[in-house]
Amino acid sequence: MNKLTQLLFAGVLALTATSCVKVNFEDPIAGGTGTNADDPNTTRILKGSYERSITLTGGTYTIQGYVYVQAGATLTIPAGTILKSDISQKGALIIERGAKIEAVGTASNPIVFTSGKAAGSRLRGDWGGIIILGNAPTNRPLSPAPLVEGGVDRRYGGTTANDNSGTMRYVRIEFAGIAAEPGSEINGLTLGGVGSGTTLEYIQVSYGNDDAYEFFGGTVNLKYLLSYATSDDDYDFDFGYVGKIQYAVAQRNPEIGDSDAGNGVEADNDGSGTSARPFTRPELSNFTWIGSNGAPNTQALENFAHRWRRGVRFSVRNSILMGFPKGGFSLESALTGTAYSNDTSDFRNNLVHALVEPYKVDAAAGAVITVAAVRTKAEGNGCITYTNAADIMLTAPFNVTAPNFLPMTGSPALTGASFTGMDAFFTPVTFRGAFGTANWTTGWASYTPQTNTY
Repeated sequence: MNKLTQLLFAGVLALTATSCVKVNFEDPIAGGTGTNADDPNTTRILKGSYERSITLTGGTYTIQGYVYVQAGATLTIPAGTILKSDISQKGALIIERGAKIEAVGTASNPIVFTSGKAAGSRLRGDWGGIIILGNAPTNRPLSPAPLVEGGVDRRYGGTTANDNSGTMRYVRIEFAGIAAEPGSEINGLTLGGVGSGTTLEYIQVSYGNDDAYEFFGGTVNLKYLLSYATSDDDYDFDFGYVGKIQYAVAQRNPEIGDSDAGNGVEADNDGSGTSARPFTRPELSNFTWIGSNGAPNTQALENFAHRWRRGVRFSVRNSILMGFPKGGFSLESALTGTAYSNDTSDFRNNLVHALVEPYKVDAAAGAVITVAAVRTKAEGNGCITYTNAADIMLTAPFNVTAPNFLPMTGSPALTGASFTGMDAFFTPVTFRGAFGTANWTTGWASYTPQTNTY
């Protein structure tokens, strides 16, 4: 989504943005007020606020309105559980600061958060999504701490870098994304000030009505992520996020998007491009970003593989960018261009393709570094630029119903990765992109959520 700025609204500090409206604001959104003493294993409904720990027993549950897990409480969800949104009270699950979620599925028995509608009638925006809020640092003021967007009226961020908000593993989030007001949407998975003690692995967000993953500050590290057929950005970084991510996919669907035109990455230091500390600086390795490669409607619905904007810093290594219509690697703002020019940011050992402008700078960044210099620097650091996406030799990256992101025999993606100087969080491998010869999505990911029976 377009980046956020802090505004005073109704006497409190709230986050807003200038992105377009994604939903009909007449859709009912329940506030989830009041502490709920009901046993959800009896009612099969999650609603209101929980100040005690809840352990679900499995099966199918309904999320009714905004559901809050308060500080000190843990929501435990066993493998195979299905959680559907109430079709009349679009809701969301909010894990507050000091609370935890323990949602641990398996490759053969994932946990699914999805629409409450019948197969064939599900839509993007049928419910809100999951919001996890922690006490890790951001570059926003501490007092008062910022409110997370989406109308949930909860704050995030603090001073505990290793804060632990729990575990999510083998989880799918489908048909999420609603807006409480213009520019204040809930994403598939929203992470506000989430700390490095949290474990987030093997997560798929599909058919979202806004961003798939959005990070508002924090230090959380993640592995094995899928963003599939979302409307807006796949990975959105803001407000001082400094975590690490390895093994992740973004795949666009040419039939899905909004007028905001989604990007594989959209990132800002903050909404005004200031030098607020800590600088937003995600460290990313082994990503595969897949655009629609010229399919009909693409030009209106997609932007760039990467938009590094408004003073942001970054590290991107051992990854693949391909098939985006308006550009691949884009630097925007003088501060962003300077950080790349002086090696505060880095872009190394990547395979780069775009239908136009595989490397791009806006006017402000162009005053610091030219497009030619950006390309020369990237290729001098092990990147390879391609005119034809097919030359990267992935098996079926543009198939939107049954994609296969694995490299074919002889693909340049199978070799060329380097982890020299990288943090021990990153597992050294030889391949570039999210996959080598093994498919870590097998058994738990789904590319047909519209027709799945739940």
